[in-house]
Amino acid sequence: MKSKNKKKIQLKHKPAIRALNFFAEAGLLKRVKRSGWWVAGIKDPESVADHCFRCAVIGYYLAHLEGADPFKVTVMALFNDIHEARINDLHKMGHYYVAFKEAEKKAFKDQMNALDKKVKSELSGFREEYDGQRTKEGMVARDADILECLVQAKEYYDSGHKGARSFLDRAPDFLRTKSARNLWRDLRKWDSGQWWKGIVKFER
Repeated sequence: MKSKNKKKIQLKHKPAIRALNFFAEAGLLKRVKRSGWWVAGIKDPESVADHCFRCAVIGYYLAHLEGADPFKVTVMALFNDIHEARINDLHKMGHYYVAFKEAEKKAFKDQMNALDKKVKSELSGFREEYDGQRTKEGMVARDADILECLVQAKEYYDSGHKGARSFLDRAPDFLRTKSARNLWRDLRKWDSGQWWKGIVKFER
């Protein structure tokens, strides 16, 4: 019996098993909802994984416009909310009452502790850079996060969710890069369904 338990403990701590556990944990973000949209009256909002994927896409694009390192920005944007696999997403009203930033830091630190040293070192460094907002890459990644929220708000608004308007009005004040602000100016008048309307062909 002791031999079986020992094997289980050894297996649990194998690097490959720890990596697989991390992948499974990241997958939980596909089911964690972005709770701020509930406040706007959206019953079934996007998941955190949905948000992170498009953050990475936007970050990659912005990095090229701003002359930042696209690899660093993409990774920062992609892993920005990884901690929410453990502590869930909390909307801004909740942040007013709960010291959520400290919980985010603790959850992220615990997640990193099980990973390969090189991965831990790189992701921890990127996270520190993102939180510090003193480098071009950190600022671009944060702008990508905000811009993704604005694009999503416009999509919800165009779909009839009028409560999403409050996100469109407030979030732009926090954009710091010229490229993100330029995109925001066009986003206000943009039809979010425009991209597919020129592709779909209706025939009798």
